[in-house]
Amino acid sequence: RGGLLVAGAVGYALGVKNTFTMNVEFYTGVDERLDMPMILPPVPELVDFESTRVLVADDVADTGETLKLVKQFCADKVAEVRCAVLYEKPRSAVRCEYVWRRTDQWITFPWSAGEPVQEPLHEPLQSSHAVG
Repeated sequence: RGGLLVAGAVGYALGVKNTFTMNVEFYTGVDERLDMPMILPPVPELVDFESTRVLVADDVADTGETLKLVKQFCADKVAEVRCAVLYEKPRSAVRCEYVWRRTDQWITFPWSAGEPVQEPLHEPLQSSHAVG
C-alpha cells in the first residue's frame, strides 16, 4: 500500500496511464516481518509486455527484499525494470535507480502513522443522489 501514493504521483508526473499494482506482504508490524516477502493475489499477468519498460514505485526500500521479489517477477517478462522510492536504506538488497533520500532512520509516513480503523460502520452509507 505504501507505494500506491508514490506510483500515482509518479504516473501523473510522467504522463503514464498504464499502471498496475502488486500486493506484496512482508512487514507485519513495526520492524516485524515474515521470513520472506510473498506476492498476494491477484497476481498480474504480464502478457505481451516483452518490449515494455517498467518502473516499480514504493515508499521505502528498507531491506529491499520486496523490491527484489517484484524485480525478479518482472525480469523475464518485460524489457527493463527500474525502481523509484522516496527513501532507500543502506541495507537495502536493491539499489534503486531513483531515490529521493537515503537514510538509516525509521520512517513514519503520514498515511501510516495512525492505527487502522477497527470499528465497522454501524449504518450503511446513504447516497444523496438517485441513480436511474
